[in-house]
Amino acid sequence: MRIAVLVALGAFAGAPASALAQGLTLADAQRRAVEAAPQLAAASASMRAAQEMARAAGRRPDPVLRLQVQNLPVTGPDRFELTTDFMTMQSAGLTQEFTRGEKLERRTERYEREADKAGAERDAARANVQAASALAWIERFYAERIADQVAGEREEARREVDAAQASYRGGRGTQSDLLAARALIVGLEDRLAQARSRIRVASEGLARWIGPAAYEPLAGNVNWRELPHHMAGEDIRLEDHPEIQAASKEVGVAEAQLRVAQAERTPDWSWEVMYNHRGPAYSDMVTFGVSVPLPWDRGNKQDRVIAARRALVDQAEARREQVVREHAAEVRGMIVEWKEGVARLDRYEREWLPLLHERTQAALAAYAGAKGSLAEVLAARRGELEVRVQELELESETARAWAKLSFLVPVDLPARSTP
Repeated sequence: MRIAVLVALGAFAGAPASALAQGLTLADAQRRAVEAAPQLAAASASMRAAQEMARAAGRRPDPVLRLQVQNLPVTGPDRFELTTDFMTMQSAGLTQEFTRGEKLERRTERYEREADKAGAERDAARANVQAASALAWIERFYAERIADQVAGEREEARREVDAAQASYRGGRGTQSDLLAARALIVGLEDRLAQARSRIRVASEGLARWIGPAAYEPLAGNVNWRELPHHMAGEDIRLEDHPEIQAASKEVGVAEAQLRVAQAERTPDWSWEVMYNHRGPAYSDMVTFGVSVPLPWDRGNKQDRVIAARRALVDQAEARREQVVREHAAEVRGMIVEWKEGVARLDRYEREWLPLLHERTQAALAAYAGAKGSLAEVLAARRGELEVRVQELELESETARAWAKLSFLVPVDLPARSTP
């Protein structure tokens, strides 16, 4: 019967994780999240609005049509007569403001910079969606791997209980061994319940991004050992970071608004022509003229607006510097976290797990030679299980750091996988 226990324990050590069925890959989850993200639709609409405004801002104001009756008598024998009094006129005129070309160009440029900023914000939103959906997929992926690990060991533990019961009935085992094996099953059942609850929570988190597809089986893996090319070097280039790009575009918007204010400092003239029709006994007349605004208080009006716009440029530049510093520190911290995770996982695979496996084998050998107890074997097995779960948790954290780095900028996803 001791041989039966050893066979069960040997199977317990080598139980593989269940294979993933073909289903939802990481790239599929990201693609679905991007397709369904309302923030991307909002950012695209904002960019289209700015582009339309840029086209409209480059046009001159519409002409103004004026129709009027002048000097209409309201008393006397000619009251309300349009043609009897020589001063009564029926007038039709047009007024047109001639906006300077430089001012139109500056207004157009302002909205073009707004469109550029909206485009950068759309890229930032796309990168955020790709990263967030990747993190949600990774959370569920490793929750399932941990559950598989615990479930496999629970099945082997049940075989241990059967073997311990048979050994106890035959008078070769102890009650202590039987109780220890049963306690191991209870602990594994509780741990498996926690792992399955974590899978459900992770699925709900993924459903936020992709809807019902979050409950499909997962497929594929995470290549967390390799960073993309834009993160591979020691000197990290952050110019393409979408949030830094958006902050830079904000500076461009502020500068464009400053140039508009500077152009507005010089007023535009308006020209007017009017045809005045009188009674048949009198001559018709034409009136034409020009209107010139008089900026008599530029120091407290136009110059104040220019100063305000210049201050907003300074604000945008300071904010861009703040964003650059924040993301530089954040990225370097994530790289340290990822590198440390990779190094620790290498130690797990190279040193720690082989050492614990040898410890378990030694306990098995002692138990087989009647020099050790089943409780010692179970303790060694529990220790090995703890480290294997710790390894999966660490791999999950490392994969999360990898995802944050890999999707700092939006990437082109591979084609949709087919079952």
